[in-house]
Amino acid sequence: MGMGRFSTADWADYNARHVNGRSRSEIFGATGMDPRFDPARFGYRESRDSDFNPQSTPIILAADVTGSMGMIAHELMRNGLVTLTSEIYDRRPVSDPHIMVAAIGDATCDRAPLQATQFEADISLASQIRGLWLEGGGGGNDGESYSAAHLLAALKTSTDAFEKRGRKGYLFTIGDEPILDGLTGRQISEIFGTEGPRGGLSARQCLQAAQKYYDVFHIVIREGYAASRMSRVLDTWEPLLPGRTYVLEDYRRLAELVVSIIEINEGRDADDVAASWGAEAGTIVARAVHARPKRKFLNFF
Repeated sequence: MGMGRFSTADWADYNARHVNGRSRSEIFGATGMDPRFDPARFGYRESRDSDFNPQSTPIILAADVTGSMGMIAHELMRNGLVTLTSEIYDRRPVSDPHIMVAAIGDATCDRAPLQATQFEADISLASQIRGLWLEGGGGGNDGESYSAAHLLAALKTSTDAFEKRGRKGYLFTIGDEPILDGLTGRQISEIFGTEGPRGGLSARQCLQAAQKYYDVFHIVIREGYAASRMSRVLDTWEPLLPGRTYVLEDYRRLAELVVSIIEINEGRDADDVAASWGAEAGTIVARAVHARPKRKFLNFF
């Protein structure tokens, strides 16, 4: 998958017909998991080069959709993805983005702990995102199954970027809760349709499997659980992803932060990246990436 090219005109037209002025429940009408997005039912999600995208770069956005976190998917539809794709085309930190959106829940209690679209490079991604089920569950067990997204990347994706060029893709998990410590063997079997190790896999083992093929980052949204228990959230994430765990104060700036992290990982200076956005977005991005305001030197000579 991943033919075509993202277009701001296509997004504007799609949003005018299906998104603008509509509530989250009106946009996301699914009341159960669509079999098309069930990892137990598909073999691989493929990101392949094409004449449209000769140097494809796979990017996975895996968002927590439990509780109040459904707002992330809503914001991606309204503004996030058009900002993300247009800025990657303009800034070119990576070439030819192929984007997959995954929805993360709780493997202990949710009926749909993981869903995933195809990798896409055009507006066909929009209708797939709207087909995801925002279950809104979560178990009140101090965490969500973000490890499922790591294992998805390791077990269920195949990309020309890695297989032809040895280039890793990008994987961002996004949410407000601690990460539960991995998946049991039964959970792996149920989610992915393949037999998992009898003793299961720890969160670190799932992450390490993903890191063979992807540069992995986590973004903590300062809402919901994290608004009052941020230290508990970071206690689980920072040891796993030191230097790659970011706190975002305004979820409406998720796209700008994702683009910024990619730019910084590709070698750009964090201060320059933060300063490249407008004042409001730039301030929020700067706090997230720990950028410092540019020093102003007096001209003595």
